[in-house]
Amino acid sequence: MSDIRIVPSSAPVGAIVENVDLSAELDDAAFAQIDAAYAAHAVLVFPGQTLTPEQMITFTQRFGEIERYSRNHYAHPDHPEMLLISNIIEKNRNIGLADAGATWHTDMSYVKVPPRGSILYAREIPEQNGQALGDTLFASTGAAYDDLPQTTKALLDARRTTHSYEGKHARRAEQGKSNRKPLSAAERAALPPTDHPVIRTHAQTGRKCIYVVDGECEGITGLPDAESEPILADLAERCTREEYTYRHHWQVNDLLMWDNCLVQHLAIQDYALPQRRLMWRTTIKGTTPA
Repeated sequence: MSDIRIVPSSAPVGAIVENVDLSAELDDAAFAQIDAAYAAHAVLVFPGQTLTPEQMITFTQRFGEIERYSRNHYAHPDHPEMLLISNIIEKNRNIGLADAGATWHTDMSYVKVPPRGSILYAREIPEQNGQALGDTLFASTGAAYDDLPQTTKALLDARRTTHSYEGKHARRAEQGKSNRKPLSAAERAALPPTDHPVIRTHAQTGRKCIYVVDGECEGITGLPDAESEPILADLAERCTREEYTYRHHWQVNDLLMWDNCLVQHLAIQDYALPQRRLMWRTTIKGTTPA
C-alpha cells in the first residue's frame, strides 16, 4: 500500500500531497493514486520537493508527452522542454517569462489542442519582511458550470467560441500587465485564432466546465454579437468568483500542478526586483477539447 496522503483544501479545487518524494521513481500504484487525485482535485501541491530538471521532466512524462511553449527563447538553457518563469535580468534581458499569468487564463487555450496541465516548481520566491509574495490563485471552472442556471446550460450546449492569443495579450496591455511587442507576421501565422466549445467536457472524468477566458474569447456560434458578448463576459466573471477559488502561498521547493480544463489561474504580481522569482515549468500535452 502507498503511504501517500491526499489532503483536500477547503476550496472547490486543490489538495496537498504528502509522503511522496518526486525525485524517486514512482511505482504504478503511487502514480495511479496521484493521477486519480489530479483528476479529482484539479490542483495538486507537493511541498518540500528537491528536484533536478531531469527528475521534474521524468515526473511530467508519467502524465503524457511534454508540450513545448511557443516562446522558446525563455526555455531552460539545457532543457528546451522546460520553460523558465522569472523576473530575473541577466545581460540586459529577462532569463524567463516575466508576465506569465498576469490575468486570469487557462494555459494555451488559443491553440487547437491545449495542454492537459501545467507543472510549476518554485526555485526562488520573492519575499518582503519574511512574507512570501507572488501567490497564485486557481478558480474552479467546473464549480462555476455547476452553478449555472439550467436555461443557460441548455442555451450554451454544443456552442463554440473563438480564442485568440493576440486578443489575450491586447487585454493585458490595456490593463498595464504586459509590454510584449505586437506579433510579427510569422508569429501571427503560427498562432491563429481557434474555436473551442463554450462548455467543455473533461477528458478523464467527463465533468463539464466553462471554457471561456476574459478578453480572449469572441463570439458564440449561432448567437448575434449583441447577445454573445454579455454572455461571454458573464461566464468569464463567474469562473473567477472568490467562492470557487483556492489561493496558493508559495514556498521554495513547492511543486504544484494544475488541470487546464478544470481551472483558470492568476499570478499575483505584487513584487519587483530586487525581489527575485524563479520557477521551472513543464506542460503536459492534452486532447482536442470536446
